[in-house]
Amino acid sequence: MKAEPVFRRILLKVSGEALMGNQGFGVDPATAARIAAEVADIRALGVEIGVVVGGGNFIRGVAASESGLDRVVADQMGMLATVINSLALQDALEKQGCHTRVVTAIEIREIAEPFIRRRAIRHLEKGRVVIFAAGTGSPYFSTDTAAALRAIEVKADVILKATKVDGVYDADPQQVPEAKLFSQIDYKEVLARGLKVMDTTAISMAMENSVPIIVFNLNIPGNLKRVVLGEKLGSLVAP
Repeated sequence: MKAEPVFRRILLKVSGEALMGNQGFGVDPATAARIAAEVADIRALGVEIGVVVGGGNFIRGVAASESGLDRVVADQMGMLATVINSLALQDALEKQGCHTRVVTAIEIREIAEPFIRRRAIRHLEKGRVVIFAAGTGSPYFSTDTAAALRAIEVKADVILKATKVDGVYDADPQQVPEAKLFSQIDYKEVLARGLKVMDTTAISMAMENSVPIIVFNLNIPGNLKRVVLGEKLGSLVAP
């Protein structure tokens, strides 16, 4: 009997660093192809997929501003970095046979559509993978917040936060080997503990709109499909 997905529509948040592979900077084509293959795999199950990609493999707005750049300028550069990553992921997805659209919060009509909510939802309904680029289009907002915002706008069932660790821990597992992994945790506890799941604005938006977040390890092949099929892995952030 064929396994059925437990979500109809998802919002996948992928960091810019995830596209870097082992390069240390930019986009690793092999890593982008692997991520695209996993996305194509769940698209074949009939799941509607929106993706928000970060830009940290090129520039992080907060870090750049701390180095002396004006914060608004740094964030605008970060938005453009997400567009580069979105185009790279689009190319990788189309090589997997997925129909895609890149939609941007800032207008770059020659290479991508402007974000229009109803049009984006229609793309999802038609089975296209929609990649939301340029964050929210405003400085001072992270791509985590953009992911929460887009998930709410397109009525996604869940936000899937792809990371390089197995879920949400009570401490950094790379620095504290005995850190505890939460199988489920409430939004308020995430905020109270200051856990680095997503930034506080993103968590607050998800909480106010009752959008669950599943944090999982994207570096383990097949994990994305396992989550979509309802396997209990990673950490669930929910009421």
